[in-house]
Amino acid sequence: MAQKLLHYDVLERLGQGAGSVIYRVLDPTTGQYYALKHVVRNEPKDIRFVEQMEAEFALSRQFVHPNLRRSYDLKINRTMLVKVTEAFLLMELVDGRPLDEQPPTDLVQTVDIFIKAAQGLQAMHSMGYVHCDIKPNNILVGNGLVKVIDFGQSCQIGTVKERIQGTPDYIAPEQVKRKPVSHKTDIYNLGATLYWATTGRNSPTLYTVQQSSSHSFLVDTEIPTPRQLNPNVPLALSNLIMECIANRPEKRPAGMDQVIQRLELSRLVLLKQMAPPDQPVMEQLSEEELKELDENR
Repeated sequence: MAQKLLHYDVLERLGQGAGSVIYRVLDPTTGQYYALKHVVRNEPKDIRFVEQMEAEFALSRQFVHPNLRRSYDLKINRTMLVKVTEAFLLMELVDGRPLDEQPPTDLVQTVDIFIKAAQGLQAMHSMGYVHCDIKPNNILVGNGLVKVIDFGQSCQIGTVKERIQGTPDYIAPEQVKRKPVSHKTDIYNLGATLYWATTGRNSPTLYTVQQSSSHSFLVDTEIPTPRQLNPNVPLALSNLIMECIANRPEKRPAGMDQVIQRLELSRLVLLKQMAPPDQPVMEQLSEEELKELDENR
């Protein structure tokens, strides 16, 4: 591994993505630590990775939300100022690991993580953008922090992509069909990720169904619910997940704010299940809210 990239001291390799490698680096002039994403253009087609990095920087440099990783600088090297040879994206260093490397240990922790991830996505939606690639390794978790990362496929709400983009086990039907993406695309991606986190299994997607069988349709009612696969999942949470991964966007929750509210309700259900009978953990809830909790256990 090179000792230097640009003027930064390379300390360790943090991970690898599509066409890129991320390092933990030190700026010797300021003493600040960062994450540095590096893309090398080995073939002409690799230019797409540079273009994704440019798109990521344009968006993530604007972030101020605690659950969204921010970028600080972008540098692109060219030969004779024409051909792009490599690119570097300087990003916030997050003391955490991807969700697939550090899965949550219980359902309360799972819900807590997804509430924060959903809050970050809601902030993106308020800016007019969607992430379009939420999956376990694009959520970093550590020391109480949750960060949504990797905005290379992010775009404005209503965008029609030139090609199918997304991760097969988490991709929304409208991404496979190359229809306009919206905030409900992120709701699907997040729901598919939450399905995995609560069951240890991936829900079928239109992409995986088309790849593995002769038919090209996906029936919501044929997908096992999280509660069927894991009886510890409260009904409220299982129902939310199934609505999030509904094939038709209009059947999904109307917005990420609704997802957050229902995740918070699910958290209360879980806490009520865990609490001793004589512990008043629900003392601040109204009678209507308590009734809703009982109905969704």
